[in-house]
Amino acid sequence: MQILKRDLVYSYVPGPLGNLLVAGDGETLHLISFPTGKKTLRPAAHWTRDDRIFGPVSEQLQSYFAKELTTFDLPITLDGSDFQNALWKSLADIPYGKTTSYGALAQKLGRPKASRAVGAANGANPLPIILPCHRVIGSTGALTGFGGGMDAKQFLLGLEGAIAVQGQLV
Repeated sequence: MQILKRDLVYSYVPGPLGNLLVAGDGETLHLISFPTGKKTLRPAAHWTRDDRIFGPVSEQLQSYFAKELTTFDLPITLDGSDFQNALWKSLADIPYGKTTSYGALAQKLGRPKASRAVGAANGANPLPIILPCHRVIGSTGALTGFGGGMDAKQFLLGLEGAIAVQGQLV
């Protein structure tokens, strides 16, 4: 992963899902990682811990977990391919408390047959919660994989009051 090669500053933000690893370059946020799940990241040896610079990130995440914030306003950096970056940016358009499908996102990106590519890009999202990949579900309403673990996905959807059924897709 390209992010791991950069010299980043990191910290941890406590929350109901455990301590979230947050990392950035001092000006923009590059990643968030859950403490559990198949996509859990740890700080690289060349990163520097600095708990002081992530105040806005921590404040917004805490407000989100308290159900006081529905849209994030943080400077971010995305290091993916053009397709990944487009998909990740489109995740921010999924309304709080709603869900959409991989197929609907593929359609929105003008690539209606790219559901699998959307799934792969969604799974590589470096900024979960901020770019709400947890709001993407299967076309049948089934909760599909999540890098932070299915318990985290269920928690986030429950926190937002999202009902993961086909009739609720946006």
